[in-house]
Amino acid sequence: MKTPALAPIAAILTALATISLPLHAQSGRVQLVDRVVAVVNDEVITRYELNEQKRAVVAQLKRQGVATPPEAELDAQVLERFINEKVQLQYAKEYGIRADDEVVNASLQRIAAENKMSMQQFAAALRNDGVTIEKFRDELKNEIIINRVRDREIESRVVVTDSEIDNYLALAKAQGANQAEYQLAHILVLVPEQATPDQVETRRKRAEEALRQLKTGTPFGQIAAVFSDSNDAAQGGSLGWRQADRLPALYSDAASKLQAGQISDVLRSANGFHIVRLIDKRQGEQKAVVEQSKARHILVRVNDLVSEAEAKAKIERLRDRIAGGAKFEDVAKLGSEDGSAQKGGELGWVSPGETVPEFEAAMAKAALNTVVGPVRTQFGYHLLEVTERRSQDVTRERTRQSARVALRDRKADEAFQTWLREQRDRATVEIKLNES
Repeated sequence: MKTPALAPIAAILTALATISLPLHAQSGRVQLVDRVVAVVNDEVITRYELNEQKRAVVAQLKRQGVATPPEAELDAQVLERFINEKVQLQYAKEYGIRADDEVVNASLQRIAAENKMSMQQFAAALRNDGVTIEKFRDELKNEIIINRVRDREIESRVVVTDSEIDNYLALAKAQGANQAEYQLAHILVLVPEQATPDQVETRRKRAEEALRQLKTGTPFGQIAAVFSDSNDAAQGGSLGWRQADRLPALYSDAASKLQAGQISDVLRSANGFHIVRLIDKRQGEQKAVVEQSKARHILVRVNDLVSEAEAKAKIERLRDRIAGGAKFEDVAKLGSEDGSAQKGGELGWVSPGETVPEFEAAMAKAALNTVVGPVRTQFGYHLLEVTERRSQDVTRERTRQSARVALRDRKADEAFQTWLREQRDRATVEIKLNES
């Protein structure tokens, strides 16, 4: 049974390990200290930890039918991604970005449910892959924290204006094509922010060597695992299916010139060097008729200042006020912490995919004119009410929303790579991998 996959912001997560201290036994034998292979600011990475990370990568490559790269190259690549993760987790710790136990437990239960397993079955499946449920939980917690770092530092800073949407749609219309969707894989060789010409040349040669090996027939996934600095390297660099406008322009331009199975030349961007493989291509759908819900909600946020218990207690008090006869809209105006509060919590007509999964699932099951909740999402606790439902042709609205999401994703991807590179460059990193 395969280990259930996680969301792709960090492909390889930190494995908890204890550094062994010297122990002199009565026999005079000495237990060796676990060797340090890198120091990231004030934290060490040990050979044991690196081996645990590498074991997870090798297991994943085997499940995908990809040959394991040479050990030295795999060590270097896994260590680099481990360092990037350490940098992000240290940043999170410095700024108080964390994941409460309740959030981690809810995510763990959701993953088990998505794999149609009870928690006992899920734990057994993990054990079959040599992973304890405790270790998986710790890895999941780190992933949630890293996602929150991205949300805080990148997503909130990315703004898409109406004029940008208008320009995008006008360009798409002028090109006279349905929105193409590409299934891609990629390799990213990062270049430091203030790299010297020699450093740039070294990284360019690394990308060219990756391309050379690809042309000899080495599987793309294997080369990505060895050469790529992207978090998705252990997944063979897979980006999945994306609309053309949800890709960096560099990638969409390259994909438009490729046939399925073909690989681009080495591409250059501000972040480094890239190689793109087109796996498949399809045209996007045109007309969209969906079941919409007219909904309203009340939100109490969970954050660094408001604990899980405090937020839940508050939302339950608001629910009790409505049950006692208070109007939903009045309670929303006074108690909701969402931007919709001044409109009495009104969200208008909501289409599938426009809200987070937990909220959408609760909304789909809600009886009309019945208050549902508390519903826990990544934002906090909600009360929600569905007042109407309808079937609606949302082609125009969805086209515009798709454009907004596409532009936002493109900006966010590029901004995150730049931000991560800056954080990596600012960190004090000492690599001892090849020291005896």
